Amino acid sequence: MKEYPPEKIRNVAVIGHGSTGKTSLAEAMLFATGAATRLGKVEDGTTVSDWDPDEQKRAFSVNLSVVPCEWNGHKVNVVDAPGYADFMGEVKCALRAADIALIVVCGASGVQVGTEFAWQFVDEISLPRAVFINRMDRENADFNGTLEQLRSIWGQKCVPLQIPIGSEQALKGVVDLLTMKAYVGEKGEQQDVPPELADEANAHREKLIEAAAESDDALIEKYLGGDELTEEELAGGIRAGIIAGDIVPVLTGSATRVFGVHALLGAIESMFPSPADLPVKTDGDALKADSSGPLVALVFKTAADPYVGRLTYFRVFSGAFKADSQVWNAGRQAAERIGPVYHICGKSQEQVSQVTAGDIGAVAKLTATQTGDTLCTKDKPVNLPPISFPATAFSAAISPKTKADFDKMGSALQRIAEEDPSLRLERSADTGETILSGLGDSHVEVALEKIRRKFSVDLGMTLPRVAYRETIQGSAQAEYTHKKQTGGHGQFARVAVSVEPLRRGAGHEFENKTVGGVVPKQYVGSVEKGVVEAMQEGVVARYPMVDMKVTLYDGKEHPVDSSDIAFKIAASMAVKKGAQDAQPVLLEPIMDMKITVPESNTGDIISDLNGKRARVLGMTPMGTLTTVEAQAPLAEVQHYSADLRSMTQGRGHFTISFSHYEEVPAHAAQKVIEAAEQEREAAKA
Repeated sequence: MKEYPPEKIRNVAVIGHGSTGKTSLAEAMLFATGAATRLGKVEDGTTVSDWDPDEQKRAFSVNLSVVPCEWNGHKVNVVDAPGYADFMGEVKCALRAADIALIVVCGASGVQVGTEFAWQFVDEISLPRAVFINRMDRENADFNGTLEQLRSIWGQKCVPLQIPIGSEQALKGVVDLLTMKAYVGEKGEQQDVPPELADEANAHREKLIEAAAESDDALIEKYLGGDELTEEELAGGIRAGIIAGDIVPVLTGSATRVFGVHALLGAIESMFPSPADLPVKTDGDALKADSSGPLVALVFKTAADPYVGRLTYFRVFSGAFKADSQVWNAGRQAAERIGPVYHICGKSQEQVSQVTAGDIGAVAKLTATQTGDTLCTKDKPVNLPPISFPATAFSAAISPKTKADFDKMGSALQRIAEEDPSLRLERSADTGETILSGLGDSHVEVALEKIRRKFSVDLGMTLPRVAYRETIQGSAQAEYTHKKQTGGHGQFARVAVSVEPLRRGAGHEFENKTVGGVVPKQYVGSVEKGVVEAMQEGVVARYPMVDMKVTLYDGKEHPVDSSDIAFKIAASMAVKKGAQDAQPVLLEPIMDMKITVPESNTGDIISDLNGKRARVLGMTPMGTLTTVEAQAPLAEVQHYSADLRSMTQGRGHFTISFSHYEEVPAHAAQKVIEAAEQEREAAKA
């Protein structure tokens, strides 16, 4: 594929709710432009975009994919992104490579949760957008109903650029309101507007002309003066409105039948912004898409390729990314040597000498660079804003299947976390488990399957152990004498302590109130060590004790037999005795949750939360959605990702974060204590 100037490039991120036909639309664009000789199908695993084995197995996208095509002297980089909620991190990456988001909506299902989130992500980075109402050949497809739904949520700036000719099985093609021509059939044959649609088309075109005129003072003056706008003026006005965010053009068709795709490509060419239209702001300056300028490129994806190794995808905002050169990673203050560079089409790579401003490319085997980094020249360093990723919602404890897997587990997990920054890898200080967190259970499962396939490391996942705590509700005093005197040098120490509760979250305190040297100074440190050791293993279910103050108020030494170890043991036993007498209780982690679901599912969500010992804090309606805020015990919501998907048919989404610790109710505490006892017995066996 030849080089194109920035004015002739269109970078389009195809996003939206899952199963609305995004990948099918990308495939149809490739087919319509001749970039693909046959029309692949998602269900058959034959699309150019969904080439990954995980995607073919599941029949939906889990990774973003770059599939370029050429149309009428322009290069269109289609960035196909997943719609499934567990893979929203890929959507964030795709949007940073694009100049416009094409939000795909199903003509039968209308606006869904994934549509709302796609719009929200686009809002976050103020990117121009368009809507494609797909699947107009489906039963119950309703263009006008879906259009009204879009307008009721996002306003009158949603303006039709095309309308369908027929619907459901009677769908024949689309009417393009810019050219006032019909595009019929798979090949988009140009015909006159059907007479029965003339009035509807003229009414919609009038609104389109008004919207276009309002984007330009000269056009509004001409329009109000009664002069007719030319097709070029109208296209320019729409383009200006899209760039300003004042117009969201609505296109339509059927991707699987390639209806409306030629009209879509025409709109992309004439009305969608190019990289030259959208300078990037860096430190207050506008960075223009100029191939002769200094290099500035953003890394928007990292992948482990089985043939070329680690593959880094980048979008060039300025300059040229040249093969066999050196670039500077401004954020990490590191130089990177560049070998071959590639244009990407699905899983295929075409080696090129350079990738110029506005275009998308890839390079293999960079060492320090991660997703979100900026590559530039050392003498003119630039740091573009990094990619922000959604908060994780599901965590799993990862364990190796064999000794060989254990040896390779750490590096394999690290590599998959580098490939997908929306995963979070950590080691739990409380339980010692290796925790992999993602946006849902499927997200983590797919990550482990990738590790198995790419790195030959077989890992299992289980729910992480809940990090319970123990504390006391009352005060008590206790003493303990550690005595071993059987001849020769023995052990002796007596320690008397008082224990009392502290406010929740205070941790622990130790105070020495002895007088007269009853516990010599050299042993006070050992007493404190004994206190800390005792608090690591509580008295209810042997979980760490917190929010407790221990005061050393008396003790006794032996001039010969006392030692550091004796005082440490005595202190530990005294604290345990005191804690047992001070109304010990079990604490559990409480999580803050924000659950966004369709309005019709709100009742089911609240009912389910009540059954999980949760407290509902409030509800916020947002269009067709409702966000429920709640606090719930972690032990009750570890499976919530699957529960929510089941209750909402995959239309819900939630975030979860730690809030505080709270006392476990007696009936639930008993189960935790019994489980802890069984675990200890099993460990002894």
